[in-house]
Amino acid sequence: MLIRLLLLYFLIHYFEPGHAQYIHNVSIPDKSLSKVAEMTDSSVRYASGISPSTLRDHLKVIASDSMEGRETGKRGMYLASEYLQKQIRNLGLLPVPGTNNYFQNIAFTFSKWNDTNIQVNELTFRHLWDYITIPEDNQDLPEFSASEVVFLGFGIDDPTYSDYKKIDVKDKLILINKGEPVKKNGNSVITGTPEMSSWSSDLKRKLIVAKSNGVKLVLIIEDDIKKLLDTNRRKILLGSTELGIASQKTYNTANHIYISSNIAKAIIGENEKKILSARDKFKSGKPAQVVLKTSFKVNMAKDVSILEGQNVVGYIQGKTKPDEFIIVSAHYDHLGIRGGEIYNGANDNGSGTVTLIELAQASQQAVMEGNPPRRSIVFLWFCGEEKGLLGSQYYSENPVFPLKNTILDINIDMLGRPDQKYKDDPDYTYIIGSDRLSTDLHKINEEANQKYTNLTLDYTYNDEADPNRYYYRSDHYNFARKGIPAIFFFNGTNEDYHRTTDDVEKINFDAMANVGKLIFHTLWEVANRKERIIVDGEIK
Repeated sequence: MLIRLLLLYFLIHYFEPGHAQYIHNVSIPDKSLSKVAEMTDSSVRYASGISPSTLRDHLKVIASDSMEGRETGKRGMYLASEYLQKQIRNLGLLPVPGTNNYFQNIAFTFSKWNDTNIQVNELTFRHLWDYITIPEDNQDLPEFSASEVVFLGFGIDDPTYSDYKKIDVKDKLILINKGEPVKKNGNSVITGTPEMSSWSSDLKRKLIVAKSNGVKLVLIIEDDIKKLLDTNRRKILLGSTELGIASQKTYNTANHIYISSNIAKAIIGENEKKILSARDKFKSGKPAQVVLKTSFKVNMAKDVSILEGQNVVGYIQGKTKPDEFIIVSAHYDHLGIRGGEIYNGANDNGSGTVTLIELAQASQQAVMEGNPPRRSIVFLWFCGEEKGLLGSQYYSENPVFPLKNTILDINIDMLGRPDQKYKDDPDYTYIIGSDRLSTDLHKINEEANQKYTNLTLDYTYNDEADPNRYYYRSDHYNFARKGIPAIFFFNGTNEDYHRTTDDVEKINFDAMANVGKLIFHTLWEVANRKERIIVDGEIK
């Protein structure tokens, strides 16, 4: 027995965790450590409850046709939220404080264009082809017409340069360029240097100024309508969903439309020389306005409806630090029914949804055995992610538990399918955000992997230069932007992403369970360590 104990001591102290080898943003684990952990750590037993078969059982329900694609505000979302409430109630998680249920109710406004078109001098122009306007950014403006359009340069009102000088544009229609005036030597008129001012990068600033000057509608000349459509395709084609009730919303920006050069030419008509003369004045640092007589008509009538959503919240109270909270999150909504077809979203994000159920089960097992965590753990399922991270945004602005006492968010999205890079080696996960705000967090996750799970940890998408910018595109970011450390577990995209073919039959439950175990061990370490993790990074 003494020899065995000495050997065990040697193994534990010789193979110090946390020394992973890095090759091209990938952490390669030392696989000699997990057997030691299995002999010495009861958390291994709790994590073992995260089983492929149980994950499959839950996902067969969550991603079934009966859930109708779980679209926020629709029947399927309510069915899914009731299923989640039933599971965590049966586990014994605590409900939202002051209630006997597990819901955080949210009001959303859904809006889309009922009918929109533009006519200039009897020429009709088509939405999405000749111009673009986004429902949530504009107030209802049915059948607006004008007999003149004021060309107002760049729409800037700055102490060094103002397009609004000596002109009244109250209730008028104005036409503006993007950017700012630049002198012949290439210097900005405003900064006096080659570096452009914020007027070039912040279009909203121009729209705020237009609103404050009483402008009725701003036409913005857009060189690449197609690119703008690609960037905003979902909210334009499928409508926009935003937090709150639109009738109670205060707009601080003027109504605005992005127009093609074709519409601009139709408006300018025979006044091209006047516009060219105005542009020459811009280069000398002088503003110039041109009043263009024209017949302009636009219809911006919206269909607006109020939707109700639900975040699902259950928690375990900490034993010695109950007022410190760790959030473990996943969004449970998906795309719903479109064109008569159901988008079941088994991977996106049925996989994260059911992994979170299993994490709650594993944590609650420890509680039932008399080993509750030091800190409180909040299990949080968000709606509205597919509408623009709205459920997590709402929670971050209306927290059930104080954000100042929230020390971490662990977020899970799309764990069920390997991407092309790992199609032959599915025991991996992408780690995003772990070192952005807390080097402690990064180290804890690395050590948990070395000690327990031996997965390949890929940091490719954590690179600030990565064009996918996933760090800013999932629910964890609404915590990170508040200064709360966050770590995002993600397995990448595949050919079925946002398609009707994202079904249960294609899920790799064994690999999914393995990532779930790593998440549990990282969670359990943060929940039970003596000191809260240190925040030593900057919000970006």
